[in-house]
Amino acid sequence: MTLAAPTHERGITTLTLDSPANRNALSARLVGELSAALAACAADDTVRAVVLTHTGNTFCAGADLTAPADPAAFVALMRQIVTLPKPVVARVTGHVRAGGLGLLGSCDISVAGPGATFALTESRLGLAPAVISLPLLPRTDPRAAARYYLTGERFDAAEAARISLITLAADGDVDEALAPVLDGLRRASPQGLRASKELVAASVLETFDQHADDVIARSAALFASEEAREGMTAFLERRDPAWVW
Repeated sequence: MTLAAPTHERGITTLTLDSPANRNALSARLVGELSAALAACAADDTVRAVVLTHTGNTFCAGADLTAPADPAAFVALMRQIVTLPKPVVARVTGHVRAGGLGLLGSCDISVAGPGATFALTESRLGLAPAVISLPLLPRTDPRAAARYYLTGERFDAAEAARISLITLAADGDVDEALAPVLDGLRRASPQGLRASKELVAASVLETFDQHADDVIARSAALFASEEAREGMTAFLERRDPAWVW
């Protein structure tokens, strides 16, 4: 299993990415298991909201280069989070890279601790943050997105909050910062949460409906390219790709 067994407390179900051996990378298996778990939460009337978190020091390292998920399946997972009739809250205490930011951007609320770091590393592999643009670009500061899409620089939770990639950067304990958020969700009615989420997620969903096919095709073409093969090989061999000056 790549997910831990779900836990449930006072209306909040926690789903935990639990594949630390590959830094919770987005394998076909992880995408499938997370999709099934979210569908179960959607159908369960005792679930008021979902918390998505992780074991290990990495929330999600992006695509699993040894057993990658199909881009269309990953887009479907992100859209499932956006359209889930219950809020999805990300709890991050570690690193988030590449496609992991797509998971994060799809969540309604996200809180990261002081140990969290973020980077859109695709350009360094001969790729681009294509499919994850669907939730990220409608929610993230456009000038910051341009910088981090192009450079692949690493940044911290405070910067992630400044550019609206996440909701809140916790100065200390993440669970302490999450407590008022979860209390608010528990006090809201199921209908109120569902209707309110539809309003705030409408622009993101519109982006999915308009651009999903294009970015899936673009992602597939990039992954099949000679430059991407060199970039991914260099990454796995822990060396610089041929184009680095």
